[in-house]
Amino acid sequence: MRIVDLIAKKQHGKSLTTEEINFMIEGFTTGEIPDYQMSAMAMAIYFQGMNDHERSDLTMSMVNSGETIDLSAIHGVKVDKHSTGGVGDTTTIVLAPLVASLGVPIAKMSGRGLGHTGGTIDKLEAIPGFTVELTQEKFIDLVNKNKVAVVGQSGNLTPADKKLYALRDVTGTVESIPLIASSIMSKKIAAGADAIVLDVKIGAGAFMKTEEDARQLAHAMVKIGNLVGRQTMAVISDMSQPLGNAIGNALEIKEAIDTLEGHGPEDLVDLCLTLGSQMVHLAGIGSNLAEARLLLEENLNNGKALEKFKEFVASQGGDASVIDHPERLPQAAYQTEVLASRDGVLSQINADEIGIAAMMLGAGRANKESVIDLAVGLMLRKKVGDTVKKGESLVTIHSNQLDVTAVENKIQENIMISEKAEPIQLIHEVILD
Repeated sequence: MRIVDLIAKKQHGKSLTTEEINFMIEGFTTGEIPDYQMSAMAMAIYFQGMNDHERSDLTMSMVNSGETIDLSAIHGVKVDKHSTGGVGDTTTIVLAPLVASLGVPIAKMSGRGLGHTGGTIDKLEAIPGFTVELTQEKFIDLVNKNKVAVVGQSGNLTPADKKLYALRDVTGTVESIPLIASSIMSKKIAAGADAIVLDVKIGAGAFMKTEEDARQLAHAMVKIGNLVGRQTMAVISDMSQPLGNAIGNALEIKEAIDTLEGHGPEDLVDLCLTLGSQMVHLAGIGSNLAEARLLLEENLNNGKALEKFKEFVASQGGDASVIDHPERLPQAAYQTEVLASRDGVLSQINADEIGIAAMMLGAGRANKESVIDLAVGLMLRKKVGDTVKKGESLVTIHSNQLDVTAVENKIQENIMISEKAEPIQLIHEVILD
């Protein structure tokens, strides 16, 4: 078998067999297949695509290229959630204790984030003392005991995906549905999930800019999951404006606490209940999605979700008293209001650029060496569709620098006030197969 023959085969639009895909990924991982030949294959896949079986074979070949996490010692159906990313996306911090409060085991592996704000781990580390440095044994024990734990990514998971992603990044083949879907699903499967819920973002602040691309990606990932024996569902959700009101690590923890207390922002609550109902249903609780949602709403209202969050924080070394006293979270030295320049209706918030404004304050990482300031960020005071009066606050800037003129200008340039606004549809589609 020769890789050059497989490249030609894919260039002509033919399907690769399981054996051919395994040969390709194994050879690329070990270095026997050089970058320039794998680049040619990635470009052939970019133009010719892959069918469902090729995608699932590619996914499992990348899973098998390295270590996998064995979560079989955890009782029950382990359900994982993945978001394709966005601005102010606090869903994991709300969902983990909320879903766990119904007895569903949440064994979450998370990373640190590049970009607008930190990853889930960075946000959680805004809680004094909180640690994700857990042994595998401790991680499993906490999930069995409390139904929820979060650990940092470790081990040599999906090395083939890491190599292929780096290659795609410099060869113009990042935006390939089969390669994106296989990359995401290989990491979720290697991390030991029994079932997977996917939140595919669409809009200005998302990787997928059009509804058609988001739909194709969501269907591709759901097909892969189901074909390889992982129950999988997906939601396509809006990211044309930031989710919720908080953008920044400690600010998002405060918003998560508000949400678990039953008075979070409407869009964040709705998305968490939509994703959570899928997670609960896949775990075998609730006869349908509607019943699962009602159970989640009940635990938001009766305090059980909040108590589970306290238990989760305390069990990982965090100061759980900040949940009742969020003023003990890191606080920025200065607050600056960005004011409306006219009357009208807020018609647009460019999520991506607003995220960059938060990063300019130090809320996120521009590169791997960047140090995050956990206290800084933005609080949106208005969302799309809200009526605005001249001089009203649109955004509060939380900063540790006195001069935030550049950040203020960036925000003003990317919030539009008009005579009217088109309503934003948060949930575009729920994909079950």
